[in-house]
Amino acid sequence: HPHPPPPTMSKIRKDNDVKPDAFEESVAAALSDLESSSTELKPDLRELYFTAAREVDVPASGGDSAPSKAVVLFVPFRLHKKFQRVQTRLVRELEKKLSGRSVVVIAQRKIAPRERKGGRLFKQQRPRSRTLTAVHEAVLDDLCYPTEIVGKRMRYKVDGTRTLKVLLDPKDKANVEHKTDAFKAVYRKLTGKDVVFDFPVVA
Repeated sequence: HPHPPPPTMSKIRKDNDVKPDAFEESVAAALSDLESSSTELKPDLRELYFTAAREVDVPASGGDSAPSKAVVLFVPFRLHKKFQRVQTRLVRELEKKLSGRSVVVIAQRKIAPRERKGGRLFKQQRPRSRTLTAVHEAVLDDLCYPTEIVGKRMRYKVDGTRTLKVLLDPKDKANVEHKTDAFKAVYRKLTGKDVVFDFPVVA
């Protein structure tokens, strides 16, 4: 009989039998540890695993903030809703285990290539959910979850560069404001685009 994988390795499953790196193994160990030690998370975590983990540098944003790191967990798209059910608690516990680094959970999505003009590359039209724009919007939603995005505005600078301004639900400001630098750094790393976060003032 083949031996079952060690509990840590059941928490990360990479495509094509690629071996996880040392960082991914440390995240898998933290997840596995949570599953065995947290009675409230255990039933939900049993069937959950991630496909990749990346560390992203978060630059200091001025004031008294120091540069830090964020951890991006990529999870299978079909398990994403199940992750979201426990995400608030899971992220809180994982952040403690990963020495205070901000943790974000992103569903793995594929971007379909554009149809070539003239020669139809595909028999059917590419679904909107697989376009670059839609995938980048979904990344933004995943990043901020469970906080709701209540508005978006594109800001154009004189030199022609664009920055997306994202307005988050002000009722979550106390819980989320300290993570917006991490959101910004991760979004830039994953999409190459700049974004700023703000909370509209409630009159």
